[in-house]
Amino acid sequence: MKLKDKIAVVTGGTRGIGKAIVQTLAQQGAQVLFTYVNNDAKARELESSLGKENLKVSGFKVDVKDFNQVNAFKEQILDKYGAVDILVNNAGIIRDKALALMSSEEWSDVIDTNLTGVFNVTKCFAVTFMKQRQGNIINISSLSGIIGIPRQTNYSASKGGMIAFSKALAKEVAAFNVRVNVVAPGFITTDMTSVLKEDYIKHVMPQIPLARFGTAEEVASVVLFLATEQSDYITGQVIRVDGGLGM
Repeated sequence: MKLKDKIAVVTGGTRGIGKAIVQTLAQQGAQVLFTYVNNDAKARELESSLGKENLKVSGFKVDVKDFNQVNAFKEQILDKYGAVDILVNNAGIIRDKALALMSSEEWSDVIDTNLTGVFNVTKCFAVTFMKQRQGNIINISSLSGIIGIPRQTNYSASKGGMIAFSKALAKEVAAFNVRVNVVAPGFITTDMTSVLKEDYIKHVMPQIPLARFGTAEEVASVVLFLATEQSDYITGQVIRVDGGLGM
C-alpha cells in the first residue's frame, strides 16, 4: 500500500470528489480524517461503509470558515496522532448566478468557504508541517479558476485565488520539505453537476475532446499520485483533470 501509516486530512469528505478521495487514500493504507459541515448521517454512513472494509476513516464536524473550529480540530488530531502527513483542501460550494443578479451574500459565501476556508485550514496545518520538516498539501481547485466560466464569477474567483495561493505558498515552504500542488477538475459527474440542464450539457460536451464528463475516482487517482513519494519532485503545479476541455 502506497500510504501505509500516513495520516491524511481531507476537508469536505462526505460526497462527490471528497468522498472518492477519502476512499482512495484509505484504500492505500492512510488513516483518513475528513471534515463535514452539516450531514452527520452521511459522515457516519461513510465511516461505517469503509470501516466494513477495514479502512481507517473518521469524520469531524468542522466549518472551514471558522478559524477557531479549524484550529481546535488540528489540536485534536495532533493530540491523538502526533503528526499529519497529507492535507487535501477539498471543501467548497457553488452559488452560480450572473454577476448583475448576484447578491453580496452569494459572493461572500463562496469566497469565505472556498478561499478563506483554504487559508484557515492551511495556516493551521502548514505550521505543523514546517515544524515536522515534511508535509504534503493538495488543493482541489477547478478549471473554472483557470479559464473562467460565465455565471461563476464568485466560484472562478475563489478557485483562481486558490491556485495563486498555492503557488505562493509552495515557494514559501519548499525549504521545509513541504510540497503544495493543485488539482483542477473540469466537468465531473457529482451531485454538483447533476443539476446541470440537458441543453447546457449538449452545449458543453462537444467542447470536451474526450467527449464525456470525468468521474470522482479519476480525480482521486491524481490526488493519490500527488500524495505519494512518486511525486516527491513536484511542487507548485496545477494538474487539470478535464478531458482536454481547457486546452
